[in-house]
Amino acid sequence: MWCVAQLPIRLQWWLGNIVGLLAWKLARSRRHIAEVNIRLCFPELTKAQQHALVRRAFIANGIGLLELGVAWFRDPAKLTGITRVHGLEHLEQALSHGKGVLLLGGHYSTLDLGGSLVTEYIKADVMQRDHNNPLMNAVMTRARERRYGTVLGARDLRGLFRSLKKNHTVWYATDQDYGRKDIVFAPFFGVDAGTITATSRIAERSGCMVVPFSHFRRQGRPGYDIYFHPALENFPGGDDLQDATRINGIIEREIRRAPDQYLWMHRRFKTRPDPEDPGFYDHST
Repeated sequence: MWCVAQLPIRLQWWLGNIVGLLAWKLARSRRHIAEVNIRLCFPELTKAQQHALVRRAFIANGIGLLELGVAWFRDPAKLTGITRVHGLEHLEQALSHGKGVLLLGGHYSTLDLGGSLVTEYIKADVMQRDHNNPLMNAVMTRARERRYGTVLGARDLRGLFRSLKKNHTVWYATDQDYGRKDIVFAPFFGVDAGTITATSRIAERSGCMVVPFSHFRRQGRPGYDIYFHPALENFPGGDDLQDATRINGIIEREIRRAPDQYLWMHRRFKTRPDPEDPGFYDHST
């Protein structure tokens, strides 16, 4: 990954295409998960269009895999010339309240590189879920510690509240299936998805602002776009389901900017409202 990170970006993207296509051909289990997700989330597409979107998603995430090397081993400042930031004033306005900011992100294919690029424009802490592979986790954590102010564990709520109390910006994502604990089932692309309620609890207890943001690889030519949106008003609203529905709707809106650049290989709908319901990802369904 270090070697690939030294290559010109166009060559990295070309190699990422190959990696993505190989994964699309060979990683049958992950392809099945992506196919199910795309079918559920984009029922308006024909089967051929859904098939094409799955293929493009593997390519986008193949490129994203190689971009990890750039995020972990190179200085992202070298990419600021091909990066555009939109709406930074929204984050600055949110910070002016003095209660900290939850930067509401998502698992896009530019996950680590987008996060590294963000730190060229703002100071931020990050919450991370440790990687199962110890070596990958060590490299990832070391790289993030260089880029972010503080790297917090996914369960380190005390650390999170300390950061918010200092009026820090904390990168935070809620768009994965974390099981049945402390969730509500809120629509995500029209499908009930287990969605954690922690975002509402954190905002309620800390008084922080919640600012949605996203980051995407530009189509056609090398470059990246980072989007900050106005802080959520009247959040939390006192109803966990309404709050979760609102958050899922925001993430869905951002995904629709570039549907192929989302991590569709994750079993987002693994947890069903009724435990007796058959799983979406069973090959028999």
